Amino acid sequence: MKAKIGQKAPPLSVSAWVQGEPVNFDDLSGQVVLVVVFQLNCPGCFLYSLPQAVNLYRKYSNHGLSVLGIATAFEDFDKNTLENLTRLVEKGEVVGETLRALSQSGELTAGRLLPYPIPFPLAMDRLTKRQDDITDNEITIFIKNRIPDFEQEPEPYQQKIRQQVQHYFESLIYHAETFETFELKGTPSHILVDKHGLLRDCAFGAYPELEVRIKELMEE
Repeated sequence: MKAKIGQKAPPLSVSAWVQGEPVNFDDLSGQVVLVVVFQLNCPGCFLYSLPQAVNLYRKYSNHGLSVLGIATAFEDFDKNTLENLTRLVEKGEVVGETLRALSQSGELTAGRLLPYPIPFPLAMDRLTKRQDDITDNEITIFIKNRIPDFEQEPEPYQQKIRQQVQHYFESLIYHAETFETFELKGTPSHILVDKHGLLRDCAFGAYPELEVRIKELMEE
């Protein structure tokens, strides 16, 4: 079942909880729930989105907000792994481009992520091996979610984009179930669920108004 804004949020699909007790939306009735979806090999997730989520957790976790972190993978499958998520939790170790970016920005202490230990539950998205063929409909939906006026573009441009998307899908080894259920466009992404378990937002990228949105939901 695909997630739809304004409807009951489908449960998160995870392979393992690495930090905190297993939990899902039905367990958090009466709470506003923020789910931060990130990749381990995603510098922006660690420079901006996760620190923002940690700050919101510290400010509002005693006032009706639950925060969950889901590590996913839609690329770099050798780095965005359960093993690397476990190392992050147990040792503060980061990998790949995240390691390079945080080292350059001075965010690491002795090579480890110590300035803002992540205090909320963390899990790994459930990844399943791709067995199915890529369909034209799958390609069309992917493009329309990103280029709304795609059908008005010149035919050579459409063919070029469809070929690029075809090659992109061919590079994907796994389905990331939560990522696909909520039809996320990348990382970081933010999922907001209200006190009644209804999905209120799925946002990709920077979310400067996130705190305001959370406060509105807590006051409803």
